[in-house]
Amino acid sequence: MAKGTGFLSTLQSVLASAFGVQSDKNRERDFSQGRTAHFIIAGVIGTVLFILVLALVVKLVLSQVG
Repeated sequence: MAKGTGFLSTLQSVLASAFGVQSDKNRERDFSQGRTAHFIIAGVIGTVLFILVLALVVKLVLSQVG
């Protein structure tokens, strides 16, 4: 496995780009060594988890109010 294309590296890149703090060095590494499918899958999973956590927080807040 090439350096920088593992699971943790992909996860770190997806999280950094989601928050807008991805460095140019890491972005260039991702484009040259990373697999597109891995980033798409990680992005979809991250988005689904974000929506589920957000829905859970809203549900908890609404249950405390009403």
